[in-house]
Amino acid sequence: MCESCESGISRRNFLAASGTAGGAAALGGLFAPAEGRETAAELPPREKTPARVAVVFLYPPAEVVLAGQNEDSWRVHQWFTWPGNQFEPERQQELFSAKIREMADRLGVVTEFAPKPLYQAAAVAQYIEAVKASAPDAVLVVNFWNTFAPWSHRIATEAAPAAIVYQPVGSNHQLPSQALRDTPGLFYIHSIENWAEIERGIRAVRAKKMLAQSRLLRVSGQAEAMTQVVEPDLGTEVVTVPAQVFNDIFDAAPADEGLIREAMQWKAAAAEVRDVTDESCVDAFRAHRAVQEILARYGADAVTIECLFLKHRKPCLSFAINNGNLIPCGCENQLDGTLMQMLGRWLWDRAGFMHNPEFDTSENRYFGAHCTCATKLHGPEGPAQPFLIRPFFHQMPKTAALDVQWPEHEPVILTKYYSGQKRLCCWTGRSLGSPTCPPAGGCATRVLVEIDRVPDVCDIYPGVHPILFCGTPGDARAVKAFARMYRLELLGNV
Repeated sequence: MCESCESGISRRNFLAASGTAGGAAALGGLFAPAEGRETAAELPPREKTPARVAVVFLYPPAEVVLAGQNEDSWRVHQWFTWPGNQFEPERQQELFSAKIREMADRLGVVTEFAPKPLYQAAAVAQYIEAVKASAPDAVLVVNFWNTFAPWSHRIATEAAPAAIVYQPVGSNHQLPSQALRDTPGLFYIHSIENWAEIERGIRAVRAKKMLAQSRLLRVSGQAEAMTQVVEPDLGTEVVTVPAQVFNDIFDAAPADEGLIREAMQWKAAAAEVRDVTDESCVDAFRAHRAVQEILARYGADAVTIECLFLKHRKPCLSFAINNGNLIPCGCENQLDGTLMQMLGRWLWDRAGFMHNPEFDTSENRYFGAHCTCATKLHGPEGPAQPFLIRPFFHQMPKTAALDVQWPEHEPVILTKYYSGQKRLCCWTGRSLGSPTCPPAGGCATRVLVEIDRVPDVCDIYPGVHPILFCGTPGDARAVKAFARMYRLELLGNV
C-alpha cells in the first residue's frame, strides 16, 4: 500500500496457516508417486500467494472535536456524536487491531493497517488512492463515528474490489446507512464486538483469493484431449483430461506390500465390512494411488472424475480420504458441486459431503445419500466418525465404499454454487443421524436433516450434487459474506 502502512503475516506463516507448506508430509505423502515410479508432470502447481486486506479506522481524536475542527456539522458545538465521548476509540482501536491481526495470522491472510485513524476528507481521498495503487484483495473499514458513514461507503466502493465495513452498535444514530447495507461488493457488519462476523468476512476474502489461484481437474470419458478454461466468477482454472489417463495410471499401479497393508488397516478400522472382498479393498487403494498421481501430474488442488463406469477402478474410498484431508474430490465430473467443496474448504476448513437429495415428505425432512463422504467432518484434526465398508450401491462390480455414520443433533449447512449463474444457495439445519439401509435406500452414506424454518422441504431442492457441511447458522453467514462481496445472488434461509 504505502511505506508507512503496517504489513502483517509473512509468506512462511501464510503457508503454515493455509495448509500449503508441508502438505505432502501432513497428508501422508498424498502427492507422492508410487514407490519406484516417477510422476510425469503435465502441469506445474499454481503459485499461491496470501490474500491481502487493507485495514483503516475512522474517528476524530478528542482534541480535534474539542477544538471545533472536526469535519462534520456538529463541530460548532464541539459535539461528540454517537458513539459519544465515553467510547474511548483509541483503546477500541488497539483492541480491534489485535483481534484482527490474530485472526488474519491464523488464517494466513496479510493485513496492512493504515498508521493513523482518518477524520478528514482530504486524508480519506489520499488513502483511497494509496490503497488502489497497492491493489489489495479487500479493504476492511472500522468506523467509530456516526457522521463518517459516507466515508466508509466511499472507501469500500473505491479502494479495493471487495470490502468489509464494521460499525459497532451505538456508533450509528437511527437507521444504518442503506447504501452500506445494499451495495454489492460490500459486507456490512453492524454489531457489538462481533469478532466472529469479522472473521467470516476475512474467510470469504481468503476463499476467493485461493480459489482464483487453484486448479480443478476434471476427468471425463467424453474428453479426447486436455483442455483448460477459467471459471468466470471464481477465477478457478479448470483442466479437463480424458478418463483413459486415469485408467492407465490405475492399471500401472501395482498392489505392493505397502498398499495392501494400508488397505487392510482401513478394513480393520471399519466398524463392519459387508459383502466386500479383500481384493476390492486393495483395488480401492489402487484407485487412491491413481488419484494421488493424477493430482500430482496436473498440479491440481481438487479433482472430479466421471466415475460411475470405471468398474473396479472407482475412487469412492479415495475421495472420502482426500475430502477429510481438505483436498476436495467430487463425483461424476460434477463442476458445480466440486467448486462448492473447494469454496467450503476455504470458508470453514472442513470437508463437504457431495450427495444426491431426497425428501421425507411426511416428516418434512431432507435426505442426502452418496458414496464419498469423509469420516472427518470437522477438519483433519477433528474426530473421525464411525464407518462401515460396504459395496458401492449400484455395484458394477462390488467396489468398496464407506457408510459414514453422521452425528445426531449436529448443526449442518446445505449449500451449492451454480457456475456461470452468479448464484449460491445456503440452508441451515441439523443432522438427525444416518438411517440404516434397509429400511432407507439410497447409497453408501445416508444422512437425514431437519432444515430450519421450511414449511415444505421440497421447496428447497438445490439440484443434483449439493454439498452438506457440519456448521452452525453463524458459520453459514460466511456464505452470506462471500455472496455479498463477490456479487452473487444468495438463496436460502441464512
